[in-house]
Amino acid sequence: MTTQDCTTTDFITELFCRVDDAMQDVPRHDQANLCPGETVTLGLLFALKGGSARAFHRWARRDLTGLFPRLPERTRLFRLLVAHQDWTRRFLAQPTVLGVIDSYGLELVHPIRERAKPERERIATKGKSNFRWIMGAKVGVVLNQFGLAVDFDVAAANVGDTAFRPLIERLDGQMLILSDQGFHAKGGDPPNLKVCEKGKWNDRMVVETFFSMLTGVCHFKKMGQRAWAYLKARLAHTMAVFNLLAQWEGLRPDENGFVPLSLAQFSL
Repeated sequence: MTTQDCTTTDFITELFCRVDDAMQDVPRHDQANLCPGETVTLGLLFALKGGSARAFHRWARRDLTGLFPRLPERTRLFRLLVAHQDWTRRFLAQPTVLGVIDSYGLELVHPIRERAKPERERIATKGKSNFRWIMGAKVGVVLNQFGLAVDFDVAAANVGDTAFRPLIERLDGQMLILSDQGFHAKGGDPPNLKVCEKGKWNDRMVVETFFSMLTGVCHFKKMGQRAWAYLKARLAHTMAVFNLLAQWEGLRPDENGFVPLSLAQFSL
């Protein structure tokens, strides 16, 4: 099914079918209201739609009860997404010979509210992203040569890019990973890291396209999570839904070997 001739219901139905096919080996708990495929599909829809958990649940309760008749209460649903976020890892892409890593700032709180709550009650920290201050967190993502997410991690906004070096080290022997100067450390770099000078290795631009699409369609830049577990769960579902939708009609390289990626047609 192509995106040009399907309704929202058709799209969600096919998304569920693709997810459920990939999760046939995951057993359903006897007392669960949702099967594993339904749980993951709701998490992917939340990541795709963006916005707050309350707004998403209102939309789902109003428009999706025909597709998910046993939709749980809001807090229970999001506890399920946190508890089973590891299910999304089966939708991460496989490593390729060449890859790229970069970080991206997530705005969780407006900077003017920096001291609105005691530090122990928030996860947002003050840091710089794109040369301006934010109150939030920072996500590091490794993409393969097709622009699909291979692995990711999240940290406080006030840490440097070197905090994401374990992502690189885990892929030693599988990928040569390109990065900017922020990932270089005086103590030495992993053998599979290639630090690129500014203006060279334009292959790295795929990561800018990746973050741009997520920001425009999934409202990736601004999130409202107030606990690490919920933020990690949302990021896990975001990476999974990007990989699924980017490959919706297959990866079709052009005559130059470039694979165009697009999410705009899936915006909810």
